[in-house]
Amino acid sequence: VEQRSVLRRVMATTLAEEAADVVERFLRYVVIDTQSSADNMDCYPSTSKQYDLARLLVQELKDLGVSDACVSEYCVVTGTLATNCGNPYTVGLIAHMDVSPDAPSANVKPQLHAIKEERDLELLGGTVIPYEQLKPYHGDTVITSDGTTLLGADDKAGVAIVMATVKRLLTQQPQLPRPTLRIVFTPDEEIGGGTDKLDLKKLGMHCAYTIDAGELGELEAENFNAYSATLECAGVCIHPGYAYHKMANAARIAGEFVARLPADRRPETTQEKQGFIHMRSLNGTTEKATAKFIVRDFTDAGMRELFDTMEHTAAQLRAENPLARILLTFTKQYLNMKAVMDKHPVVIDRAVQAYREAGVVPRMVACRGGTDGARLCELGVPTPNLFAGGINFHSRKEFVPVGVLCSGVDVVVALCRLWGDTTPVPSFATAGKPHDEDPGDDHQ
Repeated sequence: VEQRSVLRRVMATTLAEEAADVVERFLRYVVIDTQSSADNMDCYPSTSKQYDLARLLVQELKDLGVSDACVSEYCVVTGTLATNCGNPYTVGLIAHMDVSPDAPSANVKPQLHAIKEERDLELLGGTVIPYEQLKPYHGDTVITSDGTTLLGADDKAGVAIVMATVKRLLTQQPQLPRPTLRIVFTPDEEIGGGTDKLDLKKLGMHCAYTIDAGELGELEAENFNAYSATLECAGVCIHPGYAYHKMANAARIAGEFVARLPADRRPETTQEKQGFIHMRSLNGTTEKATAKFIVRDFTDAGMRELFDTMEHTAAQLRAENPLARILLTFTKQYLNMKAVMDKHPVVIDRAVQAYREAGVVPRMVACRGGTDGARLCELGVPTPNLFAGGINFHSRKEFVPVGVLCSGVDVVVALCRLWGDTTPVPSFATAGKPHDEDPGDDHQ
């Protein structure tokens, strides 16, 4: 009830300049296709079209007075707001520009819907958003695509919130105390590369916040450990009429590998803190087949169990198919940020206080995914994740409530003011040291 009252209060003032600003920015950004590509990870960024949004953001930052705004050769956008109160700390505000490769992203056509009736929202292409998901926002307005593409709220909602915050701090509330702020927009987050080309020494951040979580009030300081896995099978091709004890069908073997993985460890059969193995693609012929997976769990022990399951299955198939060559490899993507965040409680405490000052009830949730903050925590920069408001990420059903975008700006502005406090933070004396290594580096 309290959350809904906040939404209605904000929506009642949507003609206010700050509310219109964040919505207009969001609508402007989502029509720019910035989809990253997991099939082109040898390049950085993985798609050149991400520069289209990056260049626009640099120009908008410069127009707001961020004189050092720039985009690097790796499509990383950065800019600085200097402290106005002598604060010794530097805090990062981070969002990512790319959108998921898991759904169509070209020609996004954003739509605004006033939720006034108790019915499902029907979009093009048979895309339906059930009323149960819209019910918390009854009486408000949500933004969707037209149903033929994803929307891109992940994470252009976060980008819009950060940009609207910059405008408010520089043009509407320039006297509000703040620390030095590093504005950072990254490419390729959706394929695990968002922080690969960040110059952390130059950025000099004591802590940071990604604005990349979901619903109103969500605050994440814990996430999955994440690995990718690839099964490569080399078979033996021969005329099927003369194949007795001579053929090894790589496509069949790869299919059996997938089929033998436990059904209770799939994304669609797991929730909360249960880990999973997700097959992202399967391609093959008799001679060669490849299956690609992502593997997720919150604990080191859970990750090892999933690795063992996959390795045991591969070993079984090697024994049953001696003519084939079967290779299973794992590659680390990111680790659970919890170990690092537990050492820096002030970073979470100030976020919680900012939520409350903005009239938002904070809800600590474990992220069943990952953010740029997970990798930054590994590198010694405590970086929790704030809500951006998007729902049904990576989907044609994706939507974001207008009121939540507005509340997101209120939270980040309040957070900047709280970090304007010059009280020393003892835990930052140890910042910059990565936490212990993960449960096994890349191996096969």
